[in-house]
Amino acid sequence: MGFPFQSKANDLGAPTNTDPASTSIFSLPKVNRVAADPTDIPAPIKRRSSKTHNITLESKEVVAEIEDGVKFKYLTYGGQVPGPMLRVRRGDTIILNHKNLTDNTMIHNVDFHACYGPGGAADATICPPGQSKKVKFKAMYPGAYIYHCAVPRMDYHISSGMYGMILVEPEEGLPEVDHEFYFGQNEIYTDKAAGTKGLHGFDTERMKAEDPTYVVLNGEKYAITGNRHGALTVKKGDTARVYLVTGGPNVTSNFHPIGNVFTKAWREGAIASEPERYVQTCQVPPGSCGIFEMDFPVPGPVKMVDHALTRVAKKGMLGIINVEGAKEADIFDPDIT
Repeated sequence: MGFPFQSKANDLGAPTNTDPASTSIFSLPKVNRVAADPTDIPAPIKRRSSKTHNITLESKEVVAEIEDGVKFKYLTYGGQVPGPMLRVRRGDTIILNHKNLTDNTMIHNVDFHACYGPGGAADATICPPGQSKKVKFKAMYPGAYIYHCAVPRMDYHISSGMYGMILVEPEEGLPEVDHEFYFGQNEIYTDKAAGTKGLHGFDTERMKAEDPTYVVLNGEKYAITGNRHGALTVKKGDTARVYLVTGGPNVTSNFHPIGNVFTKAWREGAIASEPERYVQTCQVPPGSCGIFEMDFPVPGPVKMVDHALTRVAKKGMLGIINVEGAKEADIFDPDIT
């Protein structure tokens, strides 16, 4: 974790208390969606030898809606929350080009928890708008690891969307499943009540009190549901591997699939370890990840939630996987008389 330029924290675009609308916010790109598509991830790795990856990761500040009519200045990687899922194999080399886009207003960088090296490469990748920095590192250990912005006010940057996951597959690869889904959880602290229309600024005092306005899955309230960008779909009998990265910066996820269970769970993304079996709720703290496998033996919606349920009912932390297929009355029968 890097803390460069500590004495100039407020020169890096961080708010001192609230940030209703910076002088440059109206020049930032306006986008219709920041919620990452959970299915838009790299394919599983089939090769059995190492390679070098040239990866460009763009820091991108945008204005988008948390929910209908509620606008917010997001800080992102690649214009999405969580940032793009990166996928490599243990022993691979990554040449990472961190590009801070010209339209941005702040200094950014990247701290990789999958990297042996000072600050997880944070110091090596820090740059102002309009510049880029490169770093090379080798993926030495397998697992799912967070990457995140690590400037002095990293809590503000992460809360605003600057985090993602890098998956380092073991040399032998991962077992085949029918689907893979990628989620990220973070909380957002704004200077207006949830649902108030208009542009919300960032509220540092609420963050210090750990009192979020929103707790979201993939950056927006109820993003992966029929009320926003649409639920996910699987067929009865399918299997899925689910990846969760918790950006935080403060709130631990109590990840639970309502109407289902995690058939296998690797806490902390520790894929080299033996999985736990049939886990109902799994804590994924800020700065960490989880890998989960699921079966879908009966049709109907599976609700992916934080089981601190006020975060679901009041703050937006919900995604849905719809399971299609005929009823399996011997397993679940809602029509029994």
